[in-house]
Amino acid sequence: MRAQGIEIDAKAVLECVEKGLSVFQEDFEGGLSGYPDGSFDYLILDQSLQQVRKPDQILKEALRVGRRIIVNIPNFASYSVRMQILFGGKVPVTPALPHEWYDTPNLHFLSISDFIDYCRMRGFAIESSAFVRKDKRVKFRPNLMADLGIFLISQRGRPQTGQLPPGSP
Repeated sequence: MRAQGIEIDAKAVLECVEKGLSVFQEDFEGGLSGYPDGSFDYLILDQSLQQVRKPDQILKEALRVGRRIIVNIPNFASYSVRMQILFGGKVPVTPALPHEWYDTPNLHFLSISDFIDYCRMRGFAIESSAFVRKDKRVKFRPNLMADLGIFLISQRGRPQTGQLPPGSP
């Protein structure tokens, strides 16, 4: 098994290296041109899609380099977020969204339903999904109840089989 990480933050790169993880410091928004087509079985975008300027470009490039992508997104439509906006009248701060509005890395605010619609419109196949709130799976009304959405996506038309890799939530 071969794994390779990409991280823009120098401190995070150092932490990875100290743990023995293989990681390059670069901005993946500049593309993955250094990687040939089909270099990896899986790419993981862990709460980073909402932080990039051009999600279309990132997903297309990621699907060029990898056969599948595991995408983990914070759900900006969960009931805890809705309640903070309704009763507090301010941008919410939650465990899944831990930043103040002026300090957030997020550029796009999306929900689980938004991401599902986005994949449908862009022709990405959602092969599997899981929804989580406080480390527990959510099966009922995930757009309202879940803090995080986890999706296994691929390009339509490619022969794909399988679920999330073992050990994934």
